[in-house]
Amino acid sequence: MSRIGKKPIPLPAGVKIKIDATPGPMHVEGPKGKLTVPVPEGIVIEQNGAVLDVKRESDAYAAVHGLTRALAANAVQGVSAGFTRELDIVGVGFRAETKGKDTVHFTLGYSHNIEFLLPPGVEAKVDKNTHVVLTGFDKQLLGQVAANMRSLRKPDPYKNKGVRYTGEVLRKKAGKSGAGGKGK
Repeated sequence: MSRIGKKPIPLPAGVKIKIDATPGPMHVEGPKGKLTVPVPEGIVIEQNGAVLDVKRESDAYAAVHGLTRALAANAVQGVSAGFTRELDIVGVGFRAETKGKDTVHFTLGYSHNIEFLLPPGVEAKVDKNTHVVLTGFDKQLLGQVAANMRSLRKPDPYKNKGVRYTGEVLRKKAGKSGAGGKGK
């Protein structure tokens, strides 16, 4: 039995679950928003009071048992508490600022500024021009937006300049050896 799959999912107050016929989607609604979780064939989700149990019909569905439970747990946490991703901008003159509710402007050393449009359900806040905090209720969408922002200027391996996740550990390359030159 899957260790992750057999863990029950606690339902916080204010979260409503609607489970369609199996196989079919599970709809999760809470104070932050609405999400739909696909439930594959062979997986059954049961609501027992304030707890969700994810069960599989047989061992043939072991591969998707833990996955379905993780997706359901992320949806429940997202609509009740939400998720956060943080990015740091490192480099002289590199900065970000918000323009309106759905646009972030980046200055990353290119000849032009980059205007990044946020999808619905994701909000951005910029602290000190170099720290971007993304919040949202859909974990997959939030992670994809953070990855797209990071890809605007990935951290350089020699100087470590660029956009990185907060707490991301980077390896710095040494550069050329023999910096003094040859032969004199």
